[in-house]
Amino acid sequence: MRAPPPSRRLVSSAPATLLLLSRLLLAGASDGAPPLVGVSPQNEAYFTPQVIACRDGSGYFPRNRLNDGYCDCADGTDEPGTSACPEGKFYCRNIGDTPRLLFSSFVNDKICDCCDGSDEYESGIHCQNTCRNRKDIAEADDGGRELSVTHLDVANVFTSKHTIDIEDLIQKLRGLKMALVIELGLVVCIFAFCFARRRTRTHRRQYVLKR
Repeated sequence: MRAPPPSRRLVSSAPATLLLLSRLLLAGASDGAPPLVGVSPQNEAYFTPQVIACRDGSGYFPRNRLNDGYCDCADGTDEPGTSACPEGKFYCRNIGDTPRLLFSSFVNDKICDCCDGSDEYESGIHCQNTCRNRKDIAEADDGGRELSVTHLDVANVFTSKHTIDIEDLIQKLRGLKMALVIELGLVVCIFAFCFARRRTRTHRRQYVLKR
């Protein structure tokens, strides 16, 4: 008596099981924890839960939305490593130098603002790590005086004396001043043109009446 042939259903179930396992593994990998870019070491524990609260109390967001390029919290809690939130802050670790905070608009703008270059991780440019060089220069110029990092509030926000680059601020103020001068010049030109046109019309009317 011949043995019954193996069931096709049973044989084909093995590849299906492997396919299902591979899909589950891929899904698990895609749901992995996002990198803590732009977060200070003191605040890393805040982002460990799967559901994270916005620091301003405006809501919550799942951990897989951390640094996803979309602003879920008005204060930028969910986007410490991107420029998605206007109120967001990026933390430069600057190992070997002084840590600092950047406005989110400075992140991936093709300008190296952190001396370790961490703010340009997706801009496509290569930033050299100059942190140690800066520290050596500061020690040579200031006799070894270190820049202090002060604790501001209960949110564990840290900043330094050089939070805003002075040169960038000066350039922005110059640009704003130039724009105001241009606008004022345009307004003066418009008023002068209207006044001259009105005066010309008045002269024409007087000339016609005299005739």
